[in-house]
Amino acid sequence: MKETIISLLERALETLKQQGTLPADLAPVIKVDPTKDKAHGDYASNLALMLAKPAGKPPRELAEALIAALPQSDAVEKVAIAGPGFVNFFAATDAAAQIVRHVLDAGDTFGRSLAGRGQKVQVEFVSANPTGPLHVGHGRGAAIGDCISRLLEATGYDVTREFYYNDAGAQIANLALSVQARAKGLTPDDAGWPADGYRGDYITEVANDYLAGETVHADDRHVIAKADPNDLDAIRDFAVAWLRREQDLDLKAFGVAFDVYFLESSLYREGKVEEAVERLIGNGHTYEQDGALWLRTTAFGDDKDRVMRKSDGSYTYFLPDVAYHLNKWQRGFSTVINEQGADHHSTVTRVRAGLQALEAGIPQGWPDYVLHQMVMVTRSGVEVKLSKRAGSYVTVRDLIDEVGRDATRFFLAARRADSQLTFDIDLARSQSNDNPVYYVQYAHARVCSMLRKAEAQGLGFDHDLAMVSLGRLEEDQEKAVMNRLSRFPEVIDHAARCREPQQVAQYLLDLAAEFHSCYNAVKVMVDDDELRNARLALGLATRQVLRNGLDLMGVSAPEEM
Repeated sequence: MKETIISLLERALETLKQQGTLPADLAPVIKVDPTKDKAHGDYASNLALMLAKPAGKPPRELAEALIAALPQSDAVEKVAIAGPGFVNFFAATDAAAQIVRHVLDAGDTFGRSLAGRGQKVQVEFVSANPTGPLHVGHGRGAAIGDCISRLLEATGYDVTREFYYNDAGAQIANLALSVQARAKGLTPDDAGWPADGYRGDYITEVANDYLAGETVHADDRHVIAKADPNDLDAIRDFAVAWLRREQDLDLKAFGVAFDVYFLESSLYREGKVEEAVERLIGNGHTYEQDGALWLRTTAFGDDKDRVMRKSDGSYTYFLPDVAYHLNKWQRGFSTVINEQGADHHSTVTRVRAGLQALEAGIPQGWPDYVLHQMVMVTRSGVEVKLSKRAGSYVTVRDLIDEVGRDATRFFLAARRADSQLTFDIDLARSQSNDNPVYYVQYAHARVCSMLRKAEAQGLGFDHDLAMVSLGRLEEDQEKAVMNRLSRFPEVIDHAARCREPQQVAQYLLDLAAEFHSCYNAVKVMVDDDELRNARLALGLATRQVLRNGLDLMGVSAPEEM
């Protein structure tokens, strides 16, 4: 319907140009939006307000001219002027109801498009250090990153999901020392415990498996424990593999999978870090000061220059990040989206500056970033801070065990990434309309129940009869559901372009609300065969769109609740 109205307005504009009412070189972007008040019709356009100045006419006068120039259309029942010059369109019932046919014909593909034309996009998310179980912040990143990936795939992009392992540096050294201390019988309360050691119970699990000579299968490697508490290198290799395996199991429980696992250590092993250093030096963007090597990032928009190589010869985290992103570019990803915690905010400018200093043809402002804020977990109104296994934070597995995968994913992705999130365990577990994921899933299950009742009464759905009877869907609540269904493709396109999966979550809540309202106000199981089947078709279309939207959130669509 929206596309139909835009087409009608385009033709009206051409007519007004030919009449001399509008300048011939005008090429406005025609905006048509659903109305908030159904008394003002189904859709409205501000075109007359936009064109009043170049046309040299009052907006309402221009709106009258636009309406007079509109071609006849069976899709539009009435057109009216509102306020200072808005043009409001009232959709004909038969035309508006065709969205039901369209949804049922398209099925699982409804809402999808080929807008991306197969363009390669890499989405990097989670990228947790392999030093402990995934915490709830990683969970938010996993939910948002996976939803963004699903949205991009739904709009025609070729998406690669990537996990970057920081398996080098001081934190890995601390992990190895912590496991070694446990293997030698020390506890975090003992004087000999490493100053920056990890204290969670999982360290004990790693140490016990190491001493038992266990074998760990993790992604690209199989590590057999040497069981020697004095071999720190062997402990390090085993601990990293052990935790990579654990994180992978957490992600599988969360319904998240990756195409590529990239190791920071490979950048050093393959000489990529040194290559980046030599290139930056060769481009004349570095200098030495106080025994350290600096990059002149201020020349590329940073607020101060950054150390690349410290006086002791070790590299800062900034440098391997630059080398890693150069590798992404060289792999052919013209679009890269990094979903990370807000604590990475300071790295955005310096990484982009470092990439510009490489002079490798990388566009300014590349890559894109989506940064999520912290998550606070509460139970009975009190913040939950500790997990015994992790030692100092709530893990993703804790939440999944408490409320299930669906509620965890929906809650973590249903708010804007840049807003802080309070995860209320009691709400997530409740079976009430206040629980957003329950509310949406219940709408889907309600349609399934309605169809089962129809079958039980010997009144199974007649598709052909329903399709010729869609014009019978005349109630205001039915029209509200149909209008909401018609917006789904636009929501998917906009959410993908903005990298905002919470738009899908909000749409699903709005659709569920429209459906529940319609279900409560309009009787479906009537004696009139045409009307009953038309209403069953509306229910089926609603179920389909709910299922399609929930799939984009990585959430199931249950048939019973």
